[in-house]
Amino acid sequence: MKRVVVGMSGGVDSSVAAYLLKEQGYEVIGMFMKNWHDDSVTISKECPWLEDSNDAMIVAQNLGIPFKAIDLSKEYKERIVDYMFDEYQKGRTPNPDVLCNREIKFDIFLKAAMRLKADFIATGHYCRKDTVEVNGIETHRLLAGKDNNKDQSYFLCQLTQEQLSKALFPIGELTKPEVRQIAKEIGLVTADKKDSQGLCFIGKVRLPEFLQQKLEPKKGTVIEVPANGRAFENNPVDLALNGAASATLKSLSEPFHYSFDDGQKVGEHNGAHYYTIGQRKGLNIGGTPEPLFIIDTDTKENVIYTGQGENHPGLYRKGLFIAKEEMHWVRPDLALKVGDSKEYQVRIRYRQALEAATLFMREDGLYIIFNRPQKAIAAGQFAVWYDGDELVGSGVIN
Repeated sequence: MKRVVVGMSGGVDSSVAAYLLKEQGYEVIGMFMKNWHDDSVTISKECPWLEDSNDAMIVAQNLGIPFKAIDLSKEYKERIVDYMFDEYQKGRTPNPDVLCNREIKFDIFLKAAMRLKADFIATGHYCRKDTVEVNGIETHRLLAGKDNNKDQSYFLCQLTQEQLSKALFPIGELTKPEVRQIAKEIGLVTADKKDSQGLCFIGKVRLPEFLQQKLEPKKGTVIEVPANGRAFENNPVDLALNGAASATLKSLSEPFHYSFDDGQKVGEHNGAHYYTIGQRKGLNIGGTPEPLFIIDTDTKENVIYTGQGENHPGLYRKGLFIAKEEMHWVRPDLALKVGDSKEYQVRIRYRQALEAATLFMREDGLYIIFNRPQKAIAAGQFAVWYDGDELVGSGVIN
């Protein structure tokens, strides 16, 4: 009998994942990861880890499977929290859930499961995996979940072939309503439990206060840049992709940067490192005909640049760049070589609709040029590319 350790978060998805595996004849062990100790920044009523741990334990008892808890808070702080602080300090927008899967669930947690002589680990992600043979080599494909509203393959975009070989995703063929229905039918306490919207296995966290522990508030200037101002006289969004020359790719992929001369002061903020491109809430500046959106942050000078309305040209870019060291191919056999180009479907954030784009591999890295300009491309986010249902690769936006 194959042994599988299920990462049980105390939610309905991982609960049903454990049940399905048991029904399929696996020897199932439930394991809860405690990733955070500091309750001062957790909104306790929303999803405290203690309640989640108890729910996971009750489900394990209900299913008649062994249950363990593992404290990974030290590793989580070192690998995820410290990285987040560093990225926000630089004015970038990290995705802790992608990192949590790469660094915690499918590394530290996976190793802990292997010490229990497990053959696999399983999670409650809405995604699928299959295995094919490519040139005589067993190759694992990471596929989108059947539920288009819940597909979570994006969060697993940094997994390797070795990690995928040990991974099971039991609910990937199901929709969320189907998962809840199964939980109700077998009487699980998590059947109607709300989904956690917080950081990976931490619960709902007040991110600004969380960041302020290490990133001190610092008064700075908010500049409004007019949509028809000189900053957009040579807007690269309008450039044609003639021959995909490197200079053209660079100009299409360069983030916009502004100066005081491009606009006028409209207010103050508490620290440029608290904000991200595309953000609308949290500025508390009124009196404009249309809402102000953040179009650039300068953490060195502590200045935020904004523009009125969601169609402001500063919000849109035609392309992005991923440095060589930040590229990751879930399918290494499909990795582009220098000079290659290929069309894929791409998303730059979870839940964004897939967008047609062409990937160009050059000496310095990967350029992704979209068929139509994309809104709020922020450095630090993960760009992820798909071929149909299959997630082929990903990388951190420069």
